[in-house]
Amino acid sequence: MKKRVAVIGAGPSGLAQLRAFQSAKAKGADIPEVVCFEKQSNWGGLWNYTWRTGLDENGEPVHCSMYRYLWSNGPKEGLEFADYSFEEHFGKQIASYPPRAVLFDYIEGRVKKAGVRDWIRFSTTIRMVKYHEATGTFTVTAHDLKADRMYDEEFDHVIVASGHFSVPNVPEYPGFDKFNGRVLHAHDFRDAREFTGKDLLIMGTSYSAEDVGSQCWKYGAKSITSTYRRDPMGFNWPANWEEKPGLVRVDENTAYFGDGSSKKIDAIILCTGYKHHFPFLPDDLRLKTANRLATADLYKGVAWVHNPKLFYLGMQDQWFTFNMFDAQAWWVRDAIMGRIAIPSDKAVLLKDVENRVAGEDAGQDAHDAIHYQGDYVKELIAETDYPSFDVDGACEAFFEWKDHKKKDIMSFRDNAYKSVITGTMAPIHHTPWKDALEDSMESYLKN
Repeated sequence: MKKRVAVIGAGPSGLAQLRAFQSAKAKGADIPEVVCFEKQSNWGGLWNYTWRTGLDENGEPVHCSMYRYLWSNGPKEGLEFADYSFEEHFGKQIASYPPRAVLFDYIEGRVKKAGVRDWIRFSTTIRMVKYHEATGTFTVTAHDLKADRMYDEEFDHVIVASGHFSVPNVPEYPGFDKFNGRVLHAHDFRDAREFTGKDLLIMGTSYSAEDVGSQCWKYGAKSITSTYRRDPMGFNWPANWEEKPGLVRVDENTAYFGDGSSKKIDAIILCTGYKHHFPFLPDDLRLKTANRLATADLYKGVAWVHNPKLFYLGMQDQWFTFNMFDAQAWWVRDAIMGRIAIPSDKAVLLKDVENRVAGEDAGQDAHDAIHYQGDYVKELIAETDYPSFDVDGACEAFFEWKDHKKKDIMSFRDNAYKSVITGTMAPIHHTPWKDALEDSMESYLKN
C-alpha cells in the first residue's frame, strides 16, 4: 500500500513540504499520499493576517502574530525561493523590504502554481498524535471545526510544521494587576495607530521589540521606552526613544527600572518571545527545545531522534526562512521516499545533534550565526535535488542588512540588494519606510 504522510500546518514550512512532494511528482516519481491539516480557513500560517486576537471564529487560539503595518524586517533576497523568484511572481524586480501583503501574495503564488490546495484540509485542527510500535504507524486525531466532527486516521509519517511563533511567553511583574493602561503581548499587537500620542513601554530586546517599537514610533507614539534584562539593543534611536535596564515594577501609571529611574507610561507591550508548544503531542513525540539554531533532539535539524518517522520543520531560530524551510522539506521528502537513509543507530542521531549544538556554541557573534545557518542550508541542499542557489550571497545580504541597521535603525529598509536567484539588483522603494504610511500591495508595487 502507498505510504500516507500527515503534514500539520499550512504555513511557509508546511507549504514547502507540499511543494517538495509536488516537485517530485512532477518529475514522474510515485509519491506518498499527502494530507495537510490546517486549523485556519486559509493557508499562509503567520502570514495569513487577521484582526482577531485571543480566539478565532472557531474558538481556537489565534495563530497569527502579524500586525497590520508589518514590513519584512530582513531583506527579501535572504528568503527568496530558489525555484520561484520574486521576478517570476511579480513580473519585475521589487524593492527589498516588502510589506506583509506583498510577501503573502508571493508565498501564495508558488503554491497556487504547484496546485496543492486540494491536499489541505482547512479549518481542521489536530487534537492528538499517537505512535503504535506494533504497526509502526501514527494515529492522528483531527477535529473538523466547521462540521464539529472528530475523527482518527492512520499515517506512516507525521511532519509537524505548526511553527513556534504563535504561543506567547508572558511574564509577570509586580504591579501589572493594578496598572491603569493596557498590557499586551506582541502576539496580540495589531495596529500601531492605537498608540499614537501615547508613552509606551516595550519589554524585550529581540526583533519584535525592535520592530513593534519602530512601528509605534512611525505612527506617532509620543515616546518609547524599551527595557532590557542583559544588554540594550544599542541602536541609534530617535530622540523620543530611550533604553532602560530591567523593569522592577509598575504602579497605576509609572514604570520603575533597575537604575533607579522611573517613567510615566500609558501602555506596556511584552515583546518577550514565544514557546515551542505542541499540545497535540504526547511526551514521547514532543519537541522540547530553546529557541536556538541547533534544536534539541532533531537529527539534521528535522528528524525526531527518538522516532525518526516523525519530522519537524522550521523549529530553529532563524536568519534564513523560506528557503531554509524548502531545504528541510526536500530533505524530509527524500527521507520518507527512501532516497536518503536515516541511520538506525540512535547514538549516531544523538551525536549529530551534539555536534550541531557544539557548532552553534562555538560562534562568537551574529556573523558566525549567519554563516552557521547558511552552511546548514547548503548541507541539506547538497543531499537533494532542490535547486542550488548562492547561499553565501544571501549571507552577504544579511551582513549588509546588519550594518545598515547599525547605521540607522529607522532607514535600513530604504536600502536595496541583489537577488541571489536572478542576479538582478532590487530598486530603491519609491517612498522612504518612515513616510510610507500606506502599505497595501497596490501602493508598494506602483512605479
